Amino acid sequence: MGAICPKGKHSGARRDKRRAQSFRIPGATLSKCPKCGALVKPHRACRSCGTYKSSEVLNVG
Repeated sequence: MGAICPKGKHSGARRDKRRAQSFRIPGATLSKCPKCGALVKPHRACRSCGTYKSSEVLNVG
């Protein structure tokens, strides 16, 4: 067959370690609000002060 066939069987653990890299769940990306410093998701209004792009968009308490 040539170079297409593997020379030996890989163990299940070795195979699964390679496959597991594509199933990792990335952590949430957070940035600081420029006005109050709270952690917010990017491209969303801040829940603690109600600002987005230096303008108030939400009425917060």
